[in-house]
Amino acid sequence: MRILLVEDDECIVKTLEHILVNQHYVVDIANDGLLAWELVESLSYDLILLDIILPKLDGIKLCQKLRSHNYQTPILLLTAQNSNNHKVMGLDAGADDYVVKPFDIKELLARIRVLLRRRNSPILSVMEWGKLRLEPATCEVSYDDFSLNLTPKEYRLLELFLLNKQMVFSRSKILNRLWSIEEAPKEDTVTAHIKGLRQKLMQAGAPTDFIETVYGLGYRLKASVPQEKISTSAKQVQKSKKNLQMKEALTVIWERLKVHSCDRITILQQVSRALLTNNLSEELRKTGYQAAHKLGGSLGIFGFVKGSHLAKEIEEILLDRINFDQMKALHLSYLVELLLEEIQQPAFLELDQLLCRYVVDDTVEEIMSSRMQNK
Repeated sequence: MRILLVEDDECIVKTLEHILVNQHYVVDIANDGLLAWELVESLSYDLILLDIILPKLDGIKLCQKLRSHNYQTPILLLTAQNSNNHKVMGLDAGADDYVVKPFDIKELLARIRVLLRRRNSPILSVMEWGKLRLEPATCEVSYDDFSLNLTPKEYRLLELFLLNKQMVFSRSKILNRLWSIEEAPKEDTVTAHIKGLRQKLMQAGAPTDFIETVYGLGYRLKASVPQEKISTSAKQVQKSKKNLQMKEALTVIWERLKVHSCDRITILQQVSRALLTNNLSEELRKTGYQAAHKLGGSLGIFGFVKGSHLAKEIEEILLDRINFDQMKALHLSYLVELLLEEIQQPAFLELDQLLCRYVVDDTVEEIMSSRMQNK
């Protein structure tokens, strides 16, 4: 599956790119609306993730332009505006769905899967071919109940064959479907990945020609493989492991991109000082508004829920071009300092503390319930 991510906030771009690639999607990136339009004219996408506030051509206008040209690919809007008016504008422009920043990663991935299912009606929650089983929701693959540890490209190859059973794919078609425009490898790369995938399937007990070579044409899944139901176990453990791995990956990304958030808070500090001295220019106000807007949309992804709320409150203050007084200036300064303190904390600290509290509460409840039963 190929996704076009249209977003100009580097923190969100790097985060979503990492997550989507780990979910075995091919991801192309456009940081403005005009570049996105050029990519759409050149390549075929299964889904577009589209921010609303973009340079050169905003998300609403791009969405309208795509739909006016009868472009049917699903569009999922990413918006930091939680008002009904903005949602209605996006849907009226032709978007299929929207998520509000800061979004929950699991919810975003679920919405992506829903839109892809609508576009590709043959997609099932679980795809099977004989003893082979692929679960798109968890990106887990097994053969005869033996778990396969596949690379992202191997997973995408297998998914492509399962989504198009009996269809023959040439090496050039596979390159166009599974590699991003920045990678552009040679056709021999496809041959190497097919070989690696076959070896892993054979180690799990699959026949050597499970992926069949149609000479002169390409590759497909071998026909007449009997369909069988494969038992599954320990799904909850696997789900918890996936969630932990995702949080660990996001924490690493945060440490790498934290400097961008610090730079934006530096801008907000400059705005605060200028406002306190009654020396805030319109240009600095706009720059500060944009910095607060981006912080409000990105911090929550890394578990800074309070930080996201603080940034949105600062954004609301800077939206007002006229009613700046000394009280508002002092309040803004206070919010900026709170925001700076907030991002000095470890990522996901708030969520971890909340989880610990729930665990403690559940444990106390179990103890009290046990005591009542023993009386």
